[in-house]
Amino acid sequence: MADIKPKIRIPKDAKKGEVVEIKTLVPHPMESGQRKDSKGQIIPRKIINKMTVTFNGKPVFEAKLEPAISANPFISFFYKCSENGTMDFAWTDDDGSVYKASEQLTVS
Repeated sequence: MADIKPKIRIPKDAKKGEVVEIKTLVPHPMESGQRKDSKGQIIPRKIINKMTVTFNGKPVFEAKLEPAISANPFISFFYKCSENGTMDFAWTDDDGSVYKASEQLTVS
């Protein structure tokens, strides 16, 4: 598969105690394993099955994804800001590939 580059939208600056929305989009075909190609052969399942997010090394969000999730999954969640730090994102594919990205969160 081509190099996957997740897109993340995180506020540039947040106030301490503010609840912000974190948005992610991952370009991925999310093949369910239930479709057939032009020759009638089943296309093997290949989905992102797990997404995890940590902030300064502590888990803050986790999602288990199933074949019914659309291609290029968009996932958002809310986070209550308390300190500056790094938010690390990881998406795990059926074949064991892990796509990673990090973003800084600045809290004033």
